[in-house]
Amino acid sequence: MQCIVNRRAQFSASHRYWLPELSEAENIKKFGACSRFPGHGHNYVLFVSLAGEVDKYGMVLNLSEVKQVIKREITSQLDFSYLNDVWVDFQQTLPTTENIAKVIFERLAPHLKVVRIQLFEHPQLWADYIGNSMEAYLTTSTHFSAAHRLAHPLLGEEENFEIYGKCARPHGHGHNYHLEVTVRGEIEPRTGMIIDLESLNQVIKDYVIEPFDHTFLNKDVPYFTSVVPTAENIALYISDLLRSPIQNLGATLYKVKLIESPNNSCEIYCCNSESNSITTEQNQPVLVRL
Repeated sequence: MQCIVNRRAQFSASHRYWLPELSEAENIKKFGACSRFPGHGHNYVLFVSLAGEVDKYGMVLNLSEVKQVIKREITSQLDFSYLNDVWVDFQQTLPTTENIAKVIFERLAPHLKVVRIQLFEHPQLWADYIGNSMEAYLTTSTHFSAAHRLAHPLLGEEENFEIYGKCARPHGHGHNYHLEVTVRGEIEPRTGMIIDLESLNQVIKDYVIEPFDHTFLNKDVPYFTSVVPTAENIALYISDLLRSPIQNLGATLYKVKLIESPNNSCEIYCCNSESNSITTEQNQPVLVRL
């Protein structure tokens, strides 16, 4: 039976978003603060996913050997480096999070059975690459605070309390919601981006954060006057709000994950068809109780 194991590694490096064929004004307009000389740095966290059969020793791969391969091929070269200059790949295509993940995958593939690279630029931004040519996934996370009451408008108080318990109390209760939005797209060969991150974050702010933050969802967000604002329904509604604006930016909304509390989260997969290893049931809410 095939098994996937994951190895974590990390490196610190700097990079700069700058295209020499553009003027200074054009670079600043396109990349903002990321264009500043001489660049800026991150503490990158890398997860390498490897597939294989479990052998007679109970292992897919000897993780000590995996560690040495990752160190030799990746971290020893990238740690404390200026990414734009360290590999020729990043001179042709900028070292964005998604492009770094792609290049790491390609450099490890001859040595290991890699099925996915996940690279965190920081805790609120990461990319996934699974070997699909120029296609990658980029996730950005944010948060909002809101109150809600779980009570179906067509049911009486007794029925609502029977279904929703204390969550049906009339004055509601609040959460610090954590939101993760994952988009899918083709890495642009020169900029290394699948989407303009600033524009993506602005869309999320305009369509979700501003309308939802510090509200009583049942009363302040018109959609929830007739729909129970469970984690599942909130995530579904967010996916409906974001789908078209993200498509207008040139990418596809892949997943919305809403974490209501440390014990309760919901994932909505928004694509109609997938054939990759990080897919679950499409267009269905997946409620995860931790």
